[in-house]
Amino acid sequence: MKTPNLQVFYEDHDILVCLKPAKIATQCSKINCPDMVSLLKNHLRQTCSTSTEPYLAVIHRLDQPVKGILVFAKTPSAAKELNHQLQHQEFGKYYRALVNGTPTETEGVLENYLVKDSRTNTSKICSKNIPGSKLARLHYKTVEKGQGFFNLGRGISHFTPSPSTTELDIRLDTGRHHQIRVQLAGIGCPIIGDTKYNSSIDTHKKEQDLCLCAYKLEFRHPKTYEHMCFKIF
Repeated sequence: MKTPNLQVFYEDHDILVCLKPAKIATQCSKINCPDMVSLLKNHLRQTCSTSTEPYLAVIHRLDQPVKGILVFAKTPSAAKELNHQLQHQEFGKYYRALVNGTPTETEGVLENYLVKDSRTNTSKICSKNIPGSKLARLHYKTVEKGQGFFNLGRGISHFTPSPSTTELDIRLDTGRHHQIRVQLAGIGCPIIGDTKYNSSIDTHKKEQDLCLCAYKLEFRHPKTYEHMCFKIF
């Protein structure tokens, strides 16, 4: 895999905010597999004067096929504060998704219990009493036609929106495994290019883009408590 160019939006002593390209893992244990942690640590080695291993903490993750904005902590104190914000739902995490079909309501809240199957690396909607189930909640609204991220041609490289597809703006309240992908498929609107949860996908097709992008991220700076907001468009 070709190593992508880093796109850093903001960096100071405490945090680093960057764009994760699609198909690059946030963090991966495989040898010779580029991930954001290794790429950013190489970046930090080049910019710092010491020879010690740079500190970099993962605060939140994006699925490997998903393009979007991530924040990393560069100090333990910053990591502690950002994790506190994340656990108390003080992060603003916003996505755009292009789906098959159209939701019944133009705007709504999806709330389900999800359980993860580690053997298949998938999740599914389940009842509350299933062992390991976790509450998942998101808010969605339909994007006005012709004014969306994907209609502007900024989402993916191999797909053109059509009348049978709908673009959704999503605010994520919880951060469960494959949450957006599972919940949208659960209302009959699977994401275009999703080989795990969209049954209309040709799984033998090699070049497919998942039409899901984490386009906006909000949080408070862990040291100054200033409101931080980053957007792709």
